[in-house]
Amino acid sequence: MNKKWDRKIEDAVKEAIDGGATIVQLREKDIETHDFLEAAKSCVAVCHTRGVPVLINDRIDIALASHADGVHIGQSDMPASIARALLGPDKIIGVSCKTPEQAHKAWIDGADYIGCGGVYPTNTKAGNLTIGLHGLRSVCLASKLPVVAIGGIGISNAPTVMGIGVPNLKGVAVVSALFDRECIVSETRKLYASLQQSVSRR
Repeated sequence: MNKKWDRKIEDAVKEAIDGGATIVQLREKDIETHDFLEAAKSCVAVCHTRGVPVLINDRIDIALASHADGVHIGQSDMPASIARALLGPDKIIGVSCKTPEQAHKAWIDGADYIGCGGVYPTNTKAGNLTIGLHGLRSVCLASKLPVVAIGGIGISNAPTVMGIGVPNLKGVAVVSALFDRECIVSETRKLYASLQQSVSRR
């Protein structure tokens, strides 16, 4: 979470939802477990009041303790099959994938969706391999699951991403394009509008 605007995480999440965000993922790599849990509980309360699901990045324990709707896990995290066994059948599980092979395994292991990227370079995740639009399209075509594009996506390039012509690409995940900005509500509304236009052209 970017600190330069001195916002509480729950306030930032509230603004994103008010602007049109349809799902929230909480990703905190550099805070203590207690603080992460408190932030998760606050975000869950905000999201559930507004009917928006919230996922926890990596931490299944935090997801369970905060009553979040699910988790998003990477290739180096706990396998999706074990996450499913721990979380049960009703929680949402997303898996980061860069290749068709990873996408197939995510489906076999019981994931609900795939996060594919980074499509473009990003400062949010250091050392992240960029796969480009071609890599995104390859994973989408191979996947039996819905796909969300991730990595370096903002208002300027989101329509291009959504325009690659694959029906199971369902949306984009963004961080800096919203949370680095002074007014999260207005930036989210702009992004939402651009995505709606992209979908209407399909």
